Amino acid sequence: MAQHDYDIANQSFPAFRTDVNNVLSAINSSNSGSSRPSSAVAGTIWLDTSGAATAQLLKMYDGAADILLGTVNFTANTIDWSDSAITLGANSVDSDNYVDGSIDLAHLAADSVDATKIADNAISEEHLDVTAITGHTAETSIADGDTILIHDASASALRKMTKANFVTGIGGANTPAFSAERSGAQSISDNTRTTILFNNEFYDSSSAYNTSTGKFTPQTAGKYFVQASVLLQSGSNSNFYRGFAELYKNSSVITEALFDEQGYGYARARSANVCAIVDMNGSSDFLLIQGYISATSTGSGLEVSDMSTFQAFKIIE
Repeated sequence: MAQHDYDIANQSFPAFRTDVNNVLSAINSSNSGSSRPSSAVAGTIWLDTSGAATAQLLKMYDGAADILLGTVNFTANTIDWSDSAITLGANSVDSDNYVDGSIDLAHLAADSVDATKIADNAISEEHLDVTAITGHTAETSIADGDTILIHDASASALRKMTKANFVTGIGGANTPAFSAERSGAQSISDNTRTTILFNNEFYDSSSAYNTSTGKFTPQTAGKYFVQASVLLQSGSNSNFYRGFAELYKNSSVITEALFDEQGYGYARARSANVCAIVDMNGSSDFLLIQGYISATSTGSGLEVSDMSTFQAFKIIE
């Protein structure tokens, strides 16, 4: 550290050389010292070393007073400029000249980010506000052509789907389906299994029931709920002692409802109810109901009453 009066007097050579070296030392050390050099003139820059090594002051004398330029930290090898405000020209800072993560919302203009600045798949659910849904106009009904947004797991992508396709995908109708009744009594022989013809249809969605054969033959594979209620009449009091209704799939009995009055006093009539869930192949499988009566007297009057019904529908799986 050195200062000099910057006045080279007439002198012998050795003294002259020493004086010149002292001037150069002052320049080389930025005129450092604990006070302003006595030779300072307007524009002289000097380093005030009166503070600690971490806070020495670089100053410029303006002819009247010292102007602080910055604080030098010789320990950290840094300098903090007293006035660090910098005026930049338009578009003078590009992406190579700012630190990642240094731009916050306070420095973004409203609507300054549009779709062209957002990368595909860059917005996740954590960045969506609930108003993205709740902020829209409420709808009280939905048409088949209206669309909803779903996640396609197989493609790991968002897809749109119409209401009609969505409903088809999550469920379906309980069809084929039918319901029929016995219109008028059907006579049956004593001790004889007889196919019951439910000859009056309430509905038959797929024309799968045949009133002439009593068979329900659905052309859609799946599981079907099947039910029948059969009123068996023996024609007279105390004439009915045994009877049943059976549900057949093709030639095999699936289930039956049996009444056996022997030892209990014979009856006149009994209502047999059968139901089951049956797997159908959708082509050749068929269902039908058979009735059976054993009477104490084999005379006339053995019949299936017109209050009997048979129905089935496909289960949605």
